[in-house]
Amino acid sequence: MSTLTEQTRALLRAALEVYGDSPQAAGWLRHHLDRFDEPLRVAIAGKVKAGKSTLLNALVGERIAPTDAGECTRIVTWYADAPAPGVRMRPRDPAHPERPLTLTRRDGALRIDLQGMPVEQVDRLLVDWPSQHLRRTNLIDTPGIASLSTDTSARAGEFLTPEDAPSPADAVVYLMRHLHAGDVRFLESFHDRGVARATPVNTIAVLSRADEIGVGRLDALTSARRIARRYRSDDKLRGLCQTVVAVAGLLAETSRTMRQDEFVALSELAALPRADVEALLLSADRFGRSELDRPDAATRVRLLERFGLFGVRLGTTLIRQGMKDPTALADDLVRRSGLDELRRVLDTQFSERRDLLKSRSALLAVDLVLTREPRPAGARLRAEVERILAGAHEFVELRALSDLRAGKIVFPPEALADAELLLGGDGGSANARLGLGDESGPREVHEAATEALRRWRRRAESPLTGRASAEAARIVVRSCEGLLADPARHHAHH
Repeated sequence: MSTLTEQTRALLRAALEVYGDSPQAAGWLRHHLDRFDEPLRVAIAGKVKAGKSTLLNALVGERIAPTDAGECTRIVTWYADAPAPGVRMRPRDPAHPERPLTLTRRDGALRIDLQGMPVEQVDRLLVDWPSQHLRRTNLIDTPGIASLSTDTSARAGEFLTPEDAPSPADAVVYLMRHLHAGDVRFLESFHDRGVARATPVNTIAVLSRADEIGVGRLDALTSARRIARRYRSDDKLRGLCQTVVAVAGLLAETSRTMRQDEFVALSELAALPRADVEALLLSADRFGRSELDRPDAATRVRLLERFGLFGVRLGTTLIRQGMKDPTALADDLVRRSGLDELRRVLDTQFSERRDLLKSRSALLAVDLVLTREPRPAGARLRAEVERILAGAHEFVELRALSDLRAGKIVFPPEALADAELLLGGDGGSANARLGLGDESGPREVHEAATEALRRWRRRAESPLTGRASAEAARIVVRSCEGLLADPARHHAHH
């Protein structure tokens, strides 16, 4: 049985033969064929001021996305790995060619000059940047949704939920400060209208300014994680996204780009009597205005811009507790910011499912061509699209996972959690599906998979299991068989 990717590529090639004489359709199909060889495309979306650019910088480990409210934040911007830095602008008008722009750095952050081109006429900016992280994933920064300028939010919506085409992104990280009705509406509209409908598989939600939830208190992230856990079990949200992660974006970005002078300033603060530092940190205003000589007022204002009250408080506390090395401090702050957890989720939910997400985009693309330009040979191609969608176990798993999360299939609570894991809800590797740690070897995997198969066969064949539940149980059985037949395929790809 050929893999899903091979079947989808073969379908794209067959469609190309049928539509070779239509420049638009052929270009679109060829584009999707090429997409299989590209890194996964992950869009970062959310309302204005949700912290999108800050999080993007934290993921890349450099301040490359403009975080001020300049005109560039109103344009969809793609970031990809390349041997040398550069930026190109693609105009909306296809008659105008792409053109290079100049990149400058100011205060460590990138500046892009649009050379007088009005924002409304720019389709996208393409930023090349040498980065290990961008090698596996292209990141796409989208304009704020529901922003003051309706133009900007329309462009973000258009990019993420185009009227009749699959989105150019394979997956989405949706940032929110807290769960707002506007966020739910957006996530609902994000679900593809069409093929493999409403799969939350390609969406992760992030509470992006987690340190502000606890008003900058030291335990702010703990309470933010609690809230994220509560959201994860919210029925409505479970049907819309894979999971919810809490991240202090500003702390993550600053820790990954921390400078020696910032470490010195934090150390000077940590050397002051603790009560004095606590009093200073009661408000941003007070921290900037106080009479301290070292660090001086200008340095304190900069510290606050870069770390926030929470980061300054956490950094000084850790130094006071004996952390004297800047690298160790930066690593610890990154870990506490929640960035590592987000990365792990991106790896298990998106990177491991790269081929599945790419195939899904490609099938949507073929479906669109068949609808827009019907031809006699199209019936055969459409049947093949349906066959792949119905037959590929990966899609069957996705739909079952969505149905379980949306409460359409009834299992006892412990069986429900077990089924979600086995269907890949926490990641596609054998260890993740079986709830085993990374250190478990082939023998433990085999034993756990055999036991899971027995458990689910019993449930699928029990006369007490209703019809829909028995159907779902058979899908889980098939996933267990897959783990036994080819455990290597389900081993973590890194």
